[in-house]
Amino acid sequence: MHLGNGSDQATLEYTLKYNPPMDLAVAERNLKEIKGILEGLGVVFLLGSGSCLGAVRDKAFIPWDDDVDLLTVIGTNGLTEKLVDAAVEEFREKGYFVGEMDAPRSTTKMTVKDHVRISLEAVRIYDDHLYSYPGIALPAAMFTHPKEIEFLGERFNVPNPPEEYLRLKYGAEWMVPKRSGEYEKDVVEKISGGEVTGRPCWLRVLDQNDQPVSGAEVTLVGYGRSWTGRQGYAEITLPSPTWYALVIKYPGHEGVLYMEELEPNRTYVYSADSLSRARSLAAGEVGTVGNVLSQE
Repeated sequence: MHLGNGSDQATLEYTLKYNPPMDLAVAERNLKEIKGILEGLGVVFLLGSGSCLGAVRDKAFIPWDDDVDLLTVIGTNGLTEKLVDAAVEEFREKGYFVGEMDAPRSTTKMTVKDHVRISLEAVRIYDDHLYSYPGIALPAAMFTHPKEIEFLGERFNVPNPPEEYLRLKYGAEWMVPKRSGEYEKDVVEKISGGEVTGRPCWLRVLDQNDQPVSGAEVTLVGYGRSWTGRQGYAEITLPSPTWYALVIKYPGHEGVLYMEELEPNRTYVYSADSLSRARSLAAGEVGTVGNVLSQE
C-alpha cells in the first residue's frame, strides 16, 4: 500500500492499515492546532482512549500510540452536526485530509496531516450512556461534566472521573503500560453482546497452515457470535457497513482483531498466519496490528 504524501487519502488508509507509531512532536503540534479550531467554534471536546490514558497516567503521549483520540457529544454544550461539519471545513483549510467512519451510535472524522492521524468521534447519548468504539457502554455524565487537566502545557478536558473511565475502558490494570496488540484483549473481553439485526457477511477461518477450521467461534464484539462450518465459513450479521472488532477462537488459538472494515454481502478470510505476521510487525515497532482480514 502506498504511504501517501502525509496529508491525503492514501496516507489515511496507510495509517489505518499499518498503524505506525506517530511522530510525537507533530502530534503535539497538530493537536494544539485542532484544539484552537474547535475552541474557536465553541466545540467542547475531550481527550479519549489512548490519548486520555497517556495524559492521565504518563502526562505525555504513549510513545507507541498510532493516533490522537478526541471525543465530543452531539446534543450537549450546543454541539450540532452542523457545527462539527464547520470544524471539518476549517481542518481542511489548514491542510488536513479528512475521512469519515460511521458507526451505529457515532460518527468519527479522521484527519491526517504530516503523517499523523487525529480522530474526532462525535457520539450521541442513548439511555444515559455513550458507546465508545468498539461498543463499550459508558455513563454519559462522565462526558457531559468533564474534568480539566494540564497536558502538553495547555488545558484539556477528559472524562470525569478519568480514573473510572480508564478502568471501564481498559480494565483494572489500566495503570500498567501495555503495547498495541496487548491491550485490545482487555478491552473486548468486557463488552457484552446483544440482539443484532442487519445483513450478513461471511468469514472463512484458516489455521496456520491455511487449512479451513471447523467449529471456530467468531465473535463480532458488542453484537453476537457464530461458528464456522466444515469448510471454515461463519455467517456474521452486520448492523451496517463500518469498522468492527472481532475475536476468533479455536483450540490452541485466539485472535483479537481490533479494527476491521466489514460490509454486508461480502466474504472475508482470516488466516492465523496473517495474524502472526501482523504481530511480528508490531513487535518490531514498525507498526501495530492493523487490518488482518482479506476479501475472498
